[in-house]
Amino acid sequence: MRVAVMVFTRDLRVRDNPALSAAVASAESLVPLFVLDPSLPIARSANRLGFLFDALRDLDVSLRGRGGRLVVRQGRWVEQVLSVAAAVSAAEIHLADDVSAHATRRLRSLREEASRARVGVHSHPGVTVVPPGQLRPAGGDAFQVFTPYHRRWLAAPWRPLVAAPGQIRMAPGADAMAGVEVLETITTGTRSPEVTAGGEREGRRRLRSWSLRDLAGYGAGHDDLAGDATSRISPFLHFGCLSPTEVATRLRPRPGAAPFVRQLCWRDFYHQVLAARPDAAHRDVRPRGDRWNEDADGLAAWCAGETGYPLVDAAMRQLATEGFMHNRARLVVASFFTKDLYLDWRLGAAHFMDLLVDGDVANNQLNWQWTAGTGTDTNPYRVFNPVVQSQRFDAGGHYIRRYLPQLAELDQRSIHWPDATTRKRLGYAKPLVDHGEAIAAYLAALPKATTVSSDRPRSR
Repeated sequence: MRVAVMVFTRDLRVRDNPALSAAVASAESLVPLFVLDPSLPIARSANRLGFLFDALRDLDVSLRGRGGRLVVRQGRWVEQVLSVAAAVSAAEIHLADDVSAHATRRLRSLREEASRARVGVHSHPGVTVVPPGQLRPAGGDAFQVFTPYHRRWLAAPWRPLVAAPGQIRMAPGADAMAGVEVLETITTGTRSPEVTAGGEREGRRRLRSWSLRDLAGYGAGHDDLAGDATSRISPFLHFGCLSPTEVATRLRPRPGAAPFVRQLCWRDFYHQVLAARPDAAHRDVRPRGDRWNEDADGLAAWCAGETGYPLVDAAMRQLATEGFMHNRARLVVASFFTKDLYLDWRLGAAHFMDLLVDGDVANNQLNWQWTAGTGTDTNPYRVFNPVVQSQRFDAGGHYIRRYLPQLAELDQRSIHWPDATTRKRLGYAKPLVDHGEAIAAYLAALPKATTVSSDRPRSR
């Protein structure tokens, strides 16, 4: 009997899962496996770890409905995968391909170790819509500018969707292996109070509900902070509870879908950049000699949502409460961090990774670099004025009131920038910096800066 091990990583689903489908098709029986490696950064993020455990339990339910179940191991990833393969005399191992430096290293190590045991290792697409290496610019490994990539991405053939397996036969001996019950013995830490639950079924429910209600108006409403009309499926895409290819394929023909599908392209864009430049997770894509400020108090105030800029503080409170932040707000708080405070983007990215349920190395690190001006933005000196952004995208102040109730009594004019008397009366923080002065200092610190794109403040 030919046996396979199906190793789930960032593809925690049964629908449109190429690796799972290939494993079922090529072997008579298999072991669906997930390995929790305590050395991974996710082990230090209560929000992501909790979401992961939700997703694993949900995956186990789906597998049991097809005759299988999920085996869960703890320890060094390569060692545990090979241990399970040896225990059931597996001839092959299947898993989804990925792009981070850690993922590529462990796959390379797995291939080397498995070859000695004469076990085949097969990696499959499934983490992105278009595989990272499929589209290449002339004379380069990866696109550095989004627009030409987007054009090629839209014209590229997408792989066909694959059906969920109808039946899964567990390998002899796998029944004795530990399953999702071991998750009960692991402490996840304290999750944000309003963090979303994980899992394929929840992800599909959310996507279905949102697409019926908000997809057609996404282009006009996705930047409306108070409207909260974004899909919020990013955590489900990060963990693979939803297939990005299935989402893009099924939504693309629908009215109003183009701006949303474009966001999925941005996700692929950053994955192909990281695949070509794994060090972009911690090193500038376009170094420019920044000498970042060292300001522990400023960093702490930003993390706590006590900068004195209402939109920035509301966004940071949303992050702490939900493990999520609206995309427009992410741009504003990252700009404030890297340009008003002139703090190293890596510090801000690390705080996001601690709390974001959708914390993804490619998207998080490279979006931070885009905003900081060290990444792929063609205008690296772009500045987001936090007051103007607040007036423009939260005109009524409802987003600020939702996450910063301290200012709830203020009218829609003063809530974006309370005066000194009001701040004192409400116990609200003084501004950490003056925006105009801070940006002037930032530009002065960049000898190569010649132009800057910035919001012009409206009357307060």
